[in-house]
Amino acid sequence: MAERIYIFDTTLRDGEQAPGYSMNLEEKIRMARQLERLGVDIIEAGFAISSPGDFESVEAIAAAVEKPVVASLARALKKDIDAAWNAVKKAKHPRIHVFLATSDLHLEYKLKMSREEAIRRIRENVSYAKSLCDDIEFSCEDASRTDLEYLALAIETAIESGATTVNLPDTVGYSTPTEIAAMVGYVKTHVKNIDKAVISMHNHNDLGLAVANTLAGIEAGARQVECTVCGIGERAGNAALEEIVMALKTRGDKFGFYTNIVTEEISRSARLLSSTTGVKINPSKAIVGDNAFAHESGIHQHGMMANSLTYEIMTPESVGVVKTNLVLGKHSGQHAFSKKMQELGYNLSKEREDALFAEFKKTCDRKKNITDRDLIALVEALENPETQTWALDSFVVNSGNRMTSTACISLKKNNEKIYQEVASGTGPVYASLRCVEKIIKHPFSLEEYQLTAVTEDRDALGEVFVKISDQSGVYRGRGVSTDVIEASILACLNAVNKMLNEDSKAIGTSQSAVQMSFENDMLMGHTDKKGVDR
Repeated sequence: MAERIYIFDTTLRDGEQAPGYSMNLEEKIRMARQLERLGVDIIEAGFAISSPGDFESVEAIAAAVEKPVVASLARALKKDIDAAWNAVKKAKHPRIHVFLATSDLHLEYKLKMSREEAIRRIRENVSYAKSLCDDIEFSCEDASRTDLEYLALAIETAIESGATTVNLPDTVGYSTPTEIAAMVGYVKTHVKNIDKAVISMHNHNDLGLAVANTLAGIEAGARQVECTVCGIGERAGNAALEEIVMALKTRGDKFGFYTNIVTEEISRSARLLSSTTGVKINPSKAIVGDNAFAHESGIHQHGMMANSLTYEIMTPESVGVVKTNLVLGKHSGQHAFSKKMQELGYNLSKEREDALFAEFKKTCDRKKNITDRDLIALVEALENPETQTWALDSFVVNSGNRMTSTACISLKKNNEKIYQEVASGTGPVYASLRCVEKIIKHPFSLEEYQLTAVTEDRDALGEVFVKISDQSGVYRGRGVSTDVIEASILACLNAVNKMLNEDSKAIGTSQSAVQMSFENDMLMGHTDKKGVDR
Protein backbone atom coordinates (compact mmCIF):
# COMPACT_ATOMS: atom_id res chain seq x y z
CA MET A 1 0.00 0.00 0.00
CA ALA A 2 1.31 3.47 -0.93
CA GLU A 3 2.62 5.63 1.90
CA ARG A 4 1.98 9.36 2.24
CA ILE A 5 4.71 11.96 1.89
CA TYR A 6 4.09 15.19 3.81
CA ILE A 7 4.84 18.40 1.93
CA PHE A 8 6.52 21.12 4.02
CA ASP A 9 6.51 24.32 1.95
CA THR A 10 9.10 26.95 2.82
CA THR A 11 8.41 29.37 -0.05
CA LEU A 12 7.51 32.08 2.48
CA ARG A 13 10.66 31.55 4.58
CA ASP A 14 13.65 30.11 2.73
CA GLY A 15 12.27 31.08 -0.66
CA GLU A 16 11.17 34.58 0.28
CA GLN A 17 14.55 35.51 1.74
CA ALA A 18 16.28 34.92 -1.62
CA PRO A 19 17.20 38.10 -3.55
CA GLY A 20 14.28 39.40 -5.61
CA TYR A 21 11.60 37.32 -3.90
CA SER A 22 10.70 39.38 -0.83
CA MET A 23 6.97 40.03 -0.34
CA ASN A 24 4.88 42.43 1.68
CA LEU A 25 2.21 41.35 4.15
CA GLU A 26 -0.70 41.27 1.71
CA GLU A 27 1.35 39.30 -0.82
CA LYS A 28 2.46 36.75 1.78
CA ILE A 29 -1.12 36.14 2.92
CA ARG A 30 -2.27 35.75 -0.69
CA MET A 31 0.53 33.24 -1.33
CA ALA A 32 -0.25 31.35 1.90
CA ARG A 33 -3.90 30.98 0.91
CA GLN A 34 -2.86 29.64 -2.48
CA LEU A 35 -0.54 27.15 -0.76
CA GLU A 36 -3.54 26.03 1.27
CA ARG A 37 -5.53 25.51 -1.94
CA LEU A 38 -2.54 23.62 -3.32
CA GLY A 39 -2.82 21.24 -0.40
CA VAL A 40 0.55 21.62 1.31
CA ASP A 41 0.67 19.99 4.74
CA ILE A 42 2.95 22.51 6.47
CA ILE A 43 3.60 26.17 5.66
CA GLU A 44 6.82 27.59 7.08
CA ALA A 45 5.57 31.14 7.35
CA GLY A 46 8.81 32.85 8.31
CA PHE A 47 11.51 33.46 10.90
CA ALA A 48 9.60 35.38 13.55
CA ILE A 49 12.58 36.74 15.51
CA SER A 50 14.28 38.23 12.45
CA SER A 51 12.24 41.45 12.35
CA PRO A 52 8.96 42.98 13.56
CA GLY A 53 7.68 42.65 10.00
CA ASP A 54 8.49 38.96 9.81
CA PHE A 55 6.78 38.37 13.17
CA GLU A 56 3.68 40.19 11.92
CA SER A 57 3.59 38.19 8.70
CA VAL A 58 3.93 34.83 10.49
CA GLU A 59 1.16 35.84 12.89
CA ALA A 60 -1.08 36.98 10.02
CA ILE A 61 -0.53 33.78 8.03
CA ALA A 62 -1.30 31.72 11.14
CA ALA A 63 -4.68 33.46 11.29
CA ALA A 64 -5.32 33.36 7.53
CA VAL A 65 -5.16 29.60 6.87
CA GLU A 66 -6.98 26.71 8.55
CA LYS A 67 -5.91 23.37 7.11
CA PRO A 68 -2.09 23.46 7.01
CA VAL A 69 0.25 23.37 9.98
CA VAL A 70 1.87 26.83 10.31
CA ALA A 71 5.52 26.80 11.41
CA SER A 72 7.99 29.47 12.41
CA LEU A 73 11.74 28.94 12.39
CA ALA A 74 13.75 29.52 15.57
CA ARG A 75 17.39 29.18 16.51
CA ALA A 76 18.17 27.12 19.61
CA LEU A 77 17.60 30.17 21.80
CA LYS A 78 14.72 30.76 24.18
CA LYS A 79 14.04 34.25 22.84
CA ASP A 80 13.74 32.84 19.31
CA ILE A 81 11.42 30.09 20.52
CA ASP A 82 9.27 32.60 22.42
CA ALA A 83 8.95 34.76 19.29
CA ALA A 84 8.10 31.74 17.14
CA TRP A 85 5.45 30.53 19.60
CA ASN A 86 3.86 33.96 20.02
CA ALA A 87 3.64 34.27 16.23
CA VAL A 88 2.04 30.85 15.57
CA LYS A 89 0.10 30.16 18.76
CA LYS A 90 -3.22 31.29 17.28
CA ALA A 91 -2.88 28.93 14.32
CA LYS A 92 -5.22 25.94 14.26
CA HIS A 93 -2.17 23.74 13.85
CA PRO A 94 0.99 25.48 15.16
CA ARG A 95 4.57 24.19 14.92
CA ILE A 96 7.88 25.51 16.28
CA HIS A 97 10.87 24.65 14.08
CA VAL A 98 14.11 24.74 16.07
CA PHE A 99 17.52 24.35 14.45
CA LEU A 100 21.18 24.12 15.40
CA ALA A 101 24.20 23.28 13.26
CA THR A 102 25.82 19.91 13.99
CA SER A 103 28.73 19.57 11.56
CA ASP A 104 32.22 19.99 13.01
CA LEU A 105 32.84 22.71 10.42
CA HIS A 106 29.94 24.80 11.67
CA LEU A 107 30.53 24.01 15.34
CA GLU A 108 34.17 25.08 15.21
CA TYR A 109 34.11 28.08 12.89
CA LYS A 110 30.59 29.48 13.09
CA LEU A 111 29.26 28.58 16.52
CA LYS A 112 32.59 28.28 18.41
CA MET A 113 30.95 25.44 20.31
CA SER A 114 31.92 21.95 21.39
CA ARG A 115 29.90 18.88 20.48
CA GLU A 116 28.92 18.46 24.11
CA GLU A 117 27.69 22.05 24.38
CA ALA A 118 25.60 21.62 21.21
CA ILE A 119 23.92 18.49 22.64
CA ARG A 120 23.14 20.40 25.84
CA ARG A 121 21.59 23.25 23.85
CA ILE A 122 19.50 20.84 21.78
CA ARG A 123 18.17 19.19 24.94
CA GLU A 124 17.40 22.47 26.72
CA ASN A 125 15.81 24.31 23.84
CA VAL A 126 13.81 21.51 22.27
CA SER A 127 12.44 20.72 25.76
CA TYR A 128 11.54 24.38 26.23
CA ALA A 129 9.80 24.51 22.83
CA LYS A 130 7.89 21.34 23.72
CA SER A 131 6.61 23.01 26.90
CA LEU A 132 4.90 25.59 24.67
CA CYS A 133 3.78 23.57 21.65
CA ASP A 134 3.05 19.90 20.98
CA ASP A 135 4.35 19.94 17.40
CA ILE A 136 8.14 20.44 17.39
CA GLU A 137 10.52 20.01 14.48
CA PHE A 138 14.28 19.96 15.00
CA SER A 139 16.80 20.53 12.19
CA CYS A 140 20.47 19.55 12.27
CA GLU A 141 21.87 22.31 10.08
CA ASP A 142 24.52 20.96 7.70
CA ALA A 143 23.46 17.40 8.56
CA SER A 144 24.91 16.02 5.31
CA ARG A 145 28.43 17.04 6.43
CA THR A 146 27.97 15.92 10.04
CA ASP A 147 29.76 12.86 11.45
CA LEU A 148 27.08 10.16 11.30
CA GLU A 149 27.60 8.87 14.84
CA TYR A 150 27.31 12.38 16.24
CA LEU A 151 24.33 13.13 13.97
CA ALA A 152 22.54 10.10 15.42
CA LEU A 153 23.24 11.33 18.96
CA ALA A 154 21.90 14.83 18.16
CA ILE A 155 18.71 13.42 16.63
CA GLU A 156 18.17 10.98 19.48
CA THR A 157 18.55 13.85 21.97
CA ALA A 158 16.06 16.01 20.06
CA ILE A 159 13.47 13.22 19.99
CA GLU A 160 13.98 12.50 23.70
CA SER A 161 13.39 16.20 24.33
CA GLY A 162 10.09 16.25 22.43
CA ALA A 163 10.78 16.65 18.70
CA THR A 164 8.17 14.90 16.55
CA THR A 165 9.91 15.69 13.25
CA VAL A 166 13.68 15.59 12.67
CA ASN A 167 15.12 17.30 9.60
CA LEU A 168 18.36 16.27 7.87
CA PRO A 169 19.28 19.22 5.62
CA ASP A 170 21.83 19.21 2.84
CA THR A 171 22.36 22.86 3.66
CA VAL A 172 24.94 23.65 0.98
CA GLY A 173 23.71 21.27 -1.72
CA TYR A 174 26.93 19.24 -1.61
CA SER A 175 25.65 15.67 -1.35
CA THR A 176 24.72 13.10 -3.99
CA PRO A 177 21.64 10.86 -3.96
CA THR A 178 23.62 7.82 -2.75
CA GLU A 179 25.09 9.85 0.13
CA ILE A 180 21.66 11.17 1.14
CA ALA A 181 20.20 7.67 1.08
CA ALA A 182 23.11 6.40 3.21
CA MET A 183 22.61 9.21 5.77
CA VAL A 184 18.89 8.54 6.12
CA GLY A 185 19.50 4.81 6.31
CA TYR A 186 22.08 5.28 9.07
CA VAL A 187 19.68 7.44 11.10
CA LYS A 188 16.90 4.86 10.75
CA THR A 189 19.14 2.04 12.00
CA HIS A 190 21.21 3.86 14.66
CA VAL A 191 18.71 6.19 16.39
CA LYS A 192 16.89 3.98 18.88
CA ASN A 193 13.83 6.27 19.21
CA ILE A 194 13.50 7.19 15.51
CA ASP A 195 10.10 5.45 15.44
CA LYS A 196 8.74 8.38 17.49
CA ALA A 197 9.52 11.01 14.84
CA VAL A 198 9.11 11.71 11.12
CA ILE A 199 12.33 12.07 9.13
CA SER A 200 12.39 15.15 6.91
CA MET A 201 14.59 16.22 3.98
CA HIS A 202 15.66 19.79 3.13
CA ASN A 203 17.97 19.81 0.11
CA HIS A 204 19.55 22.79 -1.60
CA ASN A 205 20.25 22.87 -5.31
CA ASP A 206 23.83 24.14 -5.58
CA LEU A 207 24.84 21.18 -7.78
CA GLY A 208 21.39 20.79 -9.35
CA LEU A 209 20.67 17.67 -7.28
CA ALA A 210 18.04 18.93 -4.81
CA VAL A 211 15.10 17.01 -6.28
CA ALA A 212 17.14 13.87 -6.93
CA ASN A 213 18.50 13.99 -3.37
CA THR A 214 14.99 14.48 -1.98
CA LEU A 215 13.65 11.48 -3.87
CA ALA A 216 16.61 9.42 -2.66
CA GLY A 217 15.82 10.47 0.90
CA ILE A 218 12.19 9.41 0.47
CA GLU A 219 13.21 5.98 -0.83
CA ALA A 220 15.53 5.59 2.17
CA GLY A 221 12.81 6.41 4.71
CA ALA A 222 12.08 10.15 4.85
CA ARG A 223 8.36 10.91 4.97
CA GLN A 224 8.42 14.75 4.99
CA VAL A 225 10.06 16.87 2.30
CA GLU A 226 10.85 20.57 2.54
CA CYS A 227 10.56 22.40 -0.74
CA THR A 228 9.46 25.61 -2.46
CA VAL A 229 7.32 26.57 -5.43
CA CYS A 230 9.59 26.73 -8.49
CA GLY A 231 12.52 25.76 -6.25
CA ILE A 232 13.23 29.34 -5.14
CA GLY A 233 15.55 29.89 -2.20
CA GLU A 234 19.02 30.82 -1.05
CA ARG A 235 21.78 30.70 -3.68
CA ALA A 236 20.70 28.12 -6.33
CA GLY A 237 17.47 27.47 -4.46
CA ASN A 238 15.68 24.48 -2.94
CA ALA A 239 14.06 21.31 -4.20
CA ALA A 240 11.10 22.32 -6.38
CA LEU A 241 7.73 21.30 -4.95
CA GLU A 242 6.14 20.71 -8.34
CA GLU A 243 8.97 18.45 -9.50
CA ILE A 244 8.91 16.27 -6.39
CA VAL A 245 5.12 15.94 -6.41
CA MET A 246 4.81 15.15 -10.11
CA ALA A 247 7.73 12.71 -10.00
CA LEU A 248 5.98 10.78 -7.24
CA LYS A 249 2.66 10.92 -9.08
CA THR A 250 3.90 10.20 -12.60
CA ARG A 251 6.28 7.45 -11.48
CA GLY A 252 4.07 5.85 -8.88
CA ASP A 253 5.14 2.53 -10.35
CA LYS A 254 8.70 3.16 -9.12
CA PHE A 255 8.23 5.14 -5.91
CA GLY A 256 4.93 3.90 -4.48
CA PHE A 257 4.21 7.09 -2.52
CA TYR A 258 1.53 9.76 -2.70
CA THR A 259 0.97 13.33 -1.49
CA ASN A 260 -2.17 15.33 -0.73
CA ILE A 261 -1.19 18.03 -3.20
CA VAL A 262 -3.98 19.18 -5.53
CA THR A 263 -1.82 19.01 -8.64
CA GLU A 264 -4.31 21.04 -10.70
CA GLU A 265 -3.30 24.04 -8.53
CA ILE A 266 0.42 23.74 -9.37
CA SER A 267 0.41 25.99 -12.44
CA ARG A 268 -1.64 28.65 -10.69
CA SER A 269 0.69 28.60 -7.67
CA ALA A 270 3.71 29.14 -9.92
CA ARG A 271 1.95 31.96 -11.80
CA LEU A 272 1.02 33.66 -8.55
CA LEU A 273 4.60 33.50 -7.32
CA SER A 274 5.87 34.96 -10.58
CA SER A 275 3.25 37.72 -10.74
CA THR A 276 3.81 38.63 -7.09
CA THR A 277 7.59 38.85 -7.23
CA GLY A 278 8.02 39.95 -10.84
CA VAL A 279 10.52 37.12 -11.43
CA LYS A 280 9.71 35.30 -14.66
CA ILE A 281 9.56 31.51 -14.80
CA ASN A 282 12.20 29.99 -17.07
CA PRO A 283 10.33 28.82 -20.22
CA SER A 284 12.10 25.46 -19.96
CA LYS A 285 11.33 25.01 -16.25
CA ALA A 286 10.04 21.48 -15.64
CA ILE A 287 6.28 21.19 -15.02
CA VAL A 288 5.42 24.94 -15.00
CA GLY A 289 7.52 26.54 -17.77
CA ASP A 290 5.80 27.82 -20.91
CA ASN A 291 7.60 25.20 -22.99
CA ALA A 292 6.85 22.28 -20.65
CA PHE A 293 3.94 21.19 -22.88
CA ALA A 294 4.98 22.86 -26.15
CA HIS A 295 5.87 20.78 -29.21
CA GLU A 296 7.51 22.49 -32.20
CA SER A 297 9.39 19.60 -33.80
CA GLY A 298 7.48 18.07 -36.72
CA ILE A 299 8.23 14.55 -35.48
CA HIS A 300 6.94 15.44 -32.01
CA GLN A 301 3.82 17.09 -33.42
CA HIS A 302 3.05 14.03 -35.55
CA GLY A 303 3.42 11.77 -32.52
CA MET A 304 1.24 14.03 -30.39
CA MET A 305 -1.54 13.97 -32.97
CA ALA A 306 -1.42 10.19 -33.04
CA ASN A 307 -1.20 9.70 -29.27
CA SER A 308 -0.20 12.36 -26.73
CA LEU A 309 1.61 9.74 -24.64
CA THR A 310 4.31 9.62 -27.31
CA TYR A 311 5.80 12.88 -26.07
CA GLU A 312 3.86 13.83 -22.90
CA ILE A 313 4.27 11.79 -19.72
CA MET A 314 1.64 13.92 -17.97
CA THR A 315 -1.23 16.05 -19.26
CA PRO A 316 -1.23 19.86 -19.08
CA GLU A 317 -4.57 19.65 -17.26
CA SER A 318 -3.04 17.52 -14.50
CA VAL A 319 -0.97 20.50 -13.33
CA GLY A 320 -3.65 23.12 -13.96
CA VAL A 321 -2.83 24.28 -17.48
CA VAL A 322 -6.44 24.85 -18.52
CA LYS A 323 -7.56 24.46 -22.13
CA THR A 324 -11.13 25.55 -22.81
CA ASN A 325 -13.30 26.38 -25.80
CA LEU A 326 -14.98 29.38 -24.21
CA VAL A 327 -13.75 32.38 -26.22
CA LEU A 328 -14.34 35.87 -24.89
CA GLY A 329 -14.66 39.07 -26.90
CA LYS A 330 -16.23 42.52 -26.83
CA HIS A 331 -19.74 41.03 -27.13
CA SER A 332 -19.31 38.67 -24.16
CA GLY A 333 -21.47 39.28 -21.11
CA GLN A 334 -20.41 39.24 -17.48
CA HIS A 335 -21.90 35.78 -16.89
CA ALA A 336 -19.60 34.24 -19.50
CA PHE A 337 -16.72 36.31 -18.15
CA SER A 338 -17.40 35.06 -14.61
CA LYS A 339 -17.51 31.45 -15.81
CA LYS A 340 -14.23 31.90 -17.65
CA MET A 341 -12.48 33.29 -14.58
CA GLN A 342 -13.68 30.31 -12.55
CA GLU A 343 -12.30 27.95 -15.20
CA LEU A 344 -8.95 29.71 -14.89
CA GLY A 345 -9.04 29.13 -11.13
CA TYR A 346 -10.03 32.57 -9.86
CA ASN A 347 -12.81 33.00 -7.30
CA LEU A 348 -13.31 36.75 -7.33
CA SER A 349 -15.39 38.94 -5.06
CA LYS A 350 -18.26 40.80 -6.72
CA GLU A 351 -16.41 44.12 -6.38
CA ARG A 352 -13.19 42.74 -7.86
CA GLU A 353 -15.03 40.94 -10.67
CA ASP A 354 -16.91 44.13 -11.63
CA ALA A 355 -13.65 46.10 -11.74
CA LEU A 356 -11.95 43.40 -13.78
CA PHE A 357 -14.88 43.12 -16.20
CA ALA A 358 -14.66 46.86 -16.84
CA GLU A 359 -10.93 46.50 -17.62
CA PHE A 360 -11.69 43.52 -19.84
CA LYS A 361 -14.20 45.58 -21.87
CA LYS A 362 -11.64 48.38 -22.32
CA THR A 363 -9.10 45.85 -23.53
CA CYS A 364 -11.63 44.39 -26.00
CA ASP A 365 -11.92 47.81 -27.64
CA ARG A 366 -8.16 47.82 -28.25
CA LYS A 367 -7.40 44.15 -28.89
CA LYS A 368 -9.23 41.82 -31.27
CA ASN A 369 -8.52 38.43 -29.65
CA ILE A 370 -8.50 37.98 -25.88
CA THR A 371 -6.55 34.91 -24.77
CA ASP A 372 -6.38 33.14 -21.43
CA ARG A 373 -2.93 34.65 -20.93
CA ASP A 374 -4.41 38.12 -21.43
CA LEU A 375 -7.07 37.46 -18.80
CA ILE A 376 -4.53 36.10 -16.34
CA ALA A 377 -2.34 39.16 -16.85
CA LEU A 378 -5.32 41.47 -16.30
CA VAL A 379 -6.54 39.82 -13.11
CA GLU A 380 -3.07 39.60 -11.57
CA ALA A 381 -2.30 43.23 -12.38
CA LEU A 382 -5.60 44.55 -11.00
CA GLU A 383 -4.86 46.55 -7.89
CA ASN A 384 -6.80 46.16 -4.65
CA PRO A 385 -9.03 49.27 -4.42
CA GLU A 386 -8.49 49.39 -0.65
CA THR A 387 -4.77 50.06 -1.09
CA GLN A 388 -5.04 52.26 -4.17
CA THR A 389 -4.23 55.82 -3.12
CA TRP A 390 -3.27 57.04 -6.59
CA ALA A 391 -4.96 56.03 -9.87
CA LEU A 392 -4.31 57.08 -13.45
CA ASP A 393 -6.85 59.54 -14.88
CA SER A 394 -5.21 60.51 -18.20
CA PHE A 395 -1.85 60.95 -19.88
CA VAL A 396 -0.39 62.59 -22.99
CA VAL A 397 3.17 61.87 -24.14
CA ASN A 398 5.20 63.51 -26.90
CA SER A 399 8.35 61.73 -28.00
CA GLY A 400 10.64 61.35 -31.02
CA ASN A 401 14.25 60.97 -32.07
CA ARG A 402 14.63 64.74 -32.69
CA MET A 403 12.99 66.04 -29.53
CA THR A 404 13.08 65.75 -25.74
CA SER A 405 10.28 63.54 -24.51
CA THR A 406 7.58 65.26 -22.48
CA ALA A 407 4.65 63.87 -20.53
CA CYS A 408 1.52 65.41 -19.07
CA ILE A 409 -0.17 63.13 -16.53
CA SER A 410 -3.32 63.50 -14.43
CA LEU A 411 -3.71 61.31 -11.35
CA LYS A 412 -6.73 60.83 -9.13
CA LYS A 413 -6.10 60.64 -5.38
CA ASN A 414 -8.43 58.44 -3.29
CA ASN A 415 -10.83 58.43 -6.25
CA GLU A 416 -11.60 62.10 -5.69
CA LYS A 417 -9.31 65.07 -6.43
CA ILE A 418 -7.30 65.16 -9.67
CA TYR A 419 -3.68 66.38 -9.77
CA GLN A 420 -1.75 67.17 -12.96
CA GLU A 421 1.94 67.69 -13.75
CA VAL A 422 4.22 68.04 -16.79
CA ALA A 423 7.76 66.70 -16.97
CA SER A 424 10.44 65.94 -19.54
CA GLY A 425 13.02 63.19 -19.77
CA THR A 426 15.33 61.24 -22.04
CA GLY A 427 12.44 58.98 -23.04
CA PRO A 428 8.65 58.74 -22.69
CA VAL A 429 8.80 56.32 -19.75
CA TYR A 430 11.32 58.45 -17.86
CA ALA A 431 9.24 61.59 -18.46
CA SER A 432 6.09 59.82 -17.28
CA LEU A 433 7.67 58.55 -14.07
CA ARG A 434 9.02 62.03 -13.32
CA CYS A 435 5.44 63.31 -13.58
CA VAL A 436 4.28 60.72 -11.09
CA GLU A 437 7.09 61.63 -8.70
CA LYS A 438 6.21 65.34 -8.93
CA ILE A 439 2.52 64.67 -8.23
CA ILE A 440 2.92 62.37 -5.24
CA LYS A 441 5.70 64.55 -3.75
CA HIS A 442 7.57 61.49 -2.52
CA PRO A 443 10.97 60.92 -4.20
CA PHE A 444 11.82 57.42 -5.38
CA SER A 445 14.40 55.71 -7.57
CA LEU A 446 13.67 53.27 -10.38
CA GLU A 447 15.68 50.14 -9.56
CA GLU A 448 14.40 47.79 -12.27
CA TYR A 449 12.18 47.93 -15.34
CA GLN A 450 10.95 44.95 -17.41
CA LEU A 451 8.69 45.06 -20.45
CA THR A 452 7.32 41.89 -22.03
CA ALA A 453 4.51 41.02 -24.43
CA VAL A 454 1.82 38.78 -22.94
CA THR A 455 1.18 37.11 -26.32
CA GLU A 456 2.85 37.16 -29.74
CA ASP A 457 0.23 39.24 -31.59
CA ARG A 458 0.85 42.76 -32.90
CA ASP A 459 -1.89 44.05 -30.62
CA ALA A 460 -0.55 42.10 -27.63
CA LEU A 461 -0.86 43.43 -24.12
CA GLY A 462 2.36 44.88 -22.79
CA GLU A 463 3.19 43.73 -19.27
CA VAL A 464 5.54 45.93 -17.24
CA PHE A 465 7.27 45.08 -13.95
CA VAL A 466 9.08 47.80 -12.01
CA LYS A 467 10.99 48.04 -8.77
CA ILE A 468 11.21 51.41 -7.08
CA SER A 469 12.91 52.36 -3.83
CA ASP A 470 12.87 55.06 -1.21
CA GLN A 471 14.68 55.28 2.13
CA SER A 472 12.39 52.65 3.64
CA GLY A 473 12.72 49.84 1.13
CA VAL A 474 12.10 48.44 -2.33
CA TYR A 475 8.62 47.99 -3.82
CA ARG A 476 7.40 46.09 -6.88
CA GLY A 477 4.69 47.12 -9.28
CA ARG A 478 2.96 45.60 -12.26
CA GLY A 479 0.92 47.13 -15.08
CA VAL A 480 -0.81 45.75 -18.18
CA SER A 481 -2.06 47.60 -21.26
CA THR A 482 -1.94 47.49 -25.05
CA ASP A 483 -0.07 50.82 -24.69
CA VAL A 484 3.37 50.22 -23.18
CA ILE A 485 3.56 53.77 -21.80
CA GLU A 486 0.25 53.30 -20.01
CA ALA A 487 1.44 49.91 -18.73
CA SER A 488 4.58 51.61 -17.42
CA ILE A 489 2.61 54.30 -15.60
CA LEU A 490 0.25 51.71 -14.10
CA ALA A 491 3.17 49.59 -12.92
CA CYS A 492 4.77 52.63 -11.31
CA LEU A 493 1.52 53.60 -9.57
CA ASN A 494 1.09 50.03 -8.34
CA ALA A 495 4.53 50.24 -6.72
CA VAL A 496 3.91 53.78 -5.45
CA ASN A 497 0.71 52.73 -3.70
CA LYS A 498 2.60 49.91 -1.96
CA MET A 499 5.34 52.35 -1.00
CA LEU A 500 2.84 54.71 0.56
CA ASN A 501 0.90 51.94 2.28
CA GLU A 502 1.81 51.60 5.95
CA ASP A 503 1.41 47.82 5.95
CA SER A 504 3.91 47.50 3.14
CA LYS A 505 6.34 49.73 4.97
CA ALA A 506 5.96 47.63 8.11
CA ILE A 507 7.05 44.49 6.25
CA GLY A 508 9.44 46.21 3.83
CA THR A 509 11.93 44.02 2.00
CA SER A 510 15.13 42.24 2.70
CA GLN A 511 16.92 45.57 2.30
CA SER A 512 14.76 47.32 4.91
CA ALA A 513 14.06 44.53 7.38
CA VAL A 514 15.26 45.27 10.89
CA GLN A 515 18.49 43.39 11.51
CA MET A 516 18.23 40.68 14.12
CA SER A 517 19.40 41.51 17.63
CA PHE A 518 21.46 38.68 19.01
CA GLU A 519 22.18 37.89 22.63
CA ASN A 520 24.70 35.32 21.46
CA ASP A 521 26.32 36.00 18.07
CA MET A 522 27.82 32.53 17.99
CA LEU A 523 24.36 31.09 17.30
CA MET A 524 23.74 33.13 14.15
CA GLY A 525 22.76 30.74 11.39
CA HIS A 526 23.55 32.96 8.39
CA THR A 527 25.04 36.33 7.59
CA ASP A 528 21.97 37.48 5.68
CA LYS A 529 20.13 40.33 7.41
CA LYS A 530 16.78 38.70 7.24
CA GLY A 531 16.99 34.96 7.10
CA VAL A 532 18.84 31.80 7.81
CA ASP A 533 19.94 28.98 5.61
CA ARG A 534 19.59 25.34 6.58
